[in-house]
Amino acid sequence: MADRVHPRDSPPESPLPSSHNSGEVGTPTKPLQPASPKPVPPPGTYVVQVPKDQIYRYPPPENSRRYESLTKRKPRRSCCCRCLCYTFSLLLILIIALGITAGVLYLVFRPEAPKYTISGIAIKNFNLTPSSSVSPAFDVTVRAENPNNKIGIYYRKGSSVTVLYSDVNLSNGEFPAFYQPTNNVTVFKTPLKGSNVLLGSAVRTALRNEQKQGKVPFRVNIKAPVKIKVGAVKTWEITVKVKCDITVDALTEKSKIVSNDCKYSVRLW
Repeated sequence: MADRVHPRDSPPESPLPSSHNSGEVGTPTKPLQPASPKPVPPPGTYVVQVPKDQIYRYPPPENSRRYESLTKRKPRRSCCCRCLCYTFSLLLILIIALGITAGVLYLVFRPEAPKYTISGIAIKNFNLTPSSSVSPAFDVTVRAENPNNKIGIYYRKGSSVTVLYSDVNLSNGEFPAFYQPTNNVTVFKTPLKGSNVLLGSAVRTALRNEQKQGKVPFRVNIKAPVKIKVGAVKTWEITVKVKCDITVDALTEKSKIVSNDCKYSVRLW
């Protein structure tokens, strides 16, 4: 009996049921299903299979120390940022609190700056005849006014008063120490003395000409340490500076002030 030839890639035909000697017809057998083919990668693709026990960790061991150092630095930076934030927050709160306190104190006490003027000046021993030196003396009358209703002023020791002409220091003295209460005007006379002051010929000539015109300019500088009394509390020591530009009509004891301009400033520290 000749063999049957099947076409390529076509499944063989199912066999016909065979009859046994008993004449019974057997059940047909199911055709065998071909195994599912494996997926084929597209051309130009390479598949590399690495055993599981050969997979290395990331980062490589030689970079592990560097990685650990980088991870440890982050918390430090975050701590520094938190400290800076806390510091700035505290400073901001402190500034706001000081501003509110200053505003409340200003509304309660209504502070006003004291006022200073030179109300009189007497000049002695100012000889303009040609000589080697002069020793002039000045009696300066100062009027200090405290216009505040709830603030007193303590004038302490260590003050100074000077008289200058064209940046030449002529006489020196001291401001008296006293307490000035609220809403008070205090007038006092301060004696100033100079010793062996050298005046150039140009300065002497200028003084003679200005005395003939009845306008001799001087500057009086006052520097006094004071303490402010607010209620029952005294502040730290601050420095009061007064600069007065005055003009007199003559260099005598009975000289009169022609013009007077005083400026006031305070140094808190």
